[in-house]
Amino acid sequence: MELIELKTNIRTSVGDGPARALRRNNQIPAVLYGRGTETVLLSVDISDLERALKESTVSQLLLNLVIQNGETYTKTAMIKELQTHPVSRDFLHIDFYEIAMERKIKVNVPVITKGKSEGVELGGMLQIIRRELEVLCLPLEIPESIEIDITDLGIGDSVHVNEISLEGDAEIQADVNFTVLTILSPKAAEEEEVSEEEEEAVDEEAAAEEEPSEASDEK
Repeated sequence: MELIELKTNIRTSVGDGPARALRRNNQIPAVLYGRGTETVLLSVDISDLERALKESTVSQLLLNLVIQNGETYTKTAMIKELQTHPVSRDFLHIDFYEIAMERKIKVNVPVITKGKSEGVELGGMLQIIRRELEVLCLPLEIPESIEIDITDLGIGDSVHVNEISLEGDAEIQADVNFTVLTILSPKAAEEEEVSEEEEEAVDEEAAAEEEPSEASDEK
């Protein structure tokens, strides 16, 4: 896994006013912190951040932060939190967490499936219960995904977390042997679909009820 370079600048001002000024100039405020390190206030060009996000092939972005302040130095970091506006989805603030390359970190890795199960062929439905799993690994060994072969799974069969093995020193830490995915029977699949439709209907009704109050608040 490669480190993606991202240029940043030291900032000295804090507060809503300076943050809005940064955003008007196509930048967002950021902060870098980590275990045993001092917190550093930064700003990031939005176009540079968007480019870095597009370059990443894994869900957890690993960055080589280039920090510029007269002198230039680098820090290895990951994105801890990326805040966005709830409506416009514009970037608002970013938290970077400094990491050591020789120390394992916890990251969320997406679950994907391979093949088509016997149970699905017979009318069952694949239900992925955990679409991400927390993995403990070295920064350069973050898996792009966790692939599970479901070809031999029949109706009622499941895959539990303890049955999944990873390459190298990467490991999945789980106190409970929870179910990651299962093949539902045709009847259970129908009930699941009905339940999802009911939830969607409830969500739509709730959204419709909230619209008038939101409109009045804006006035």
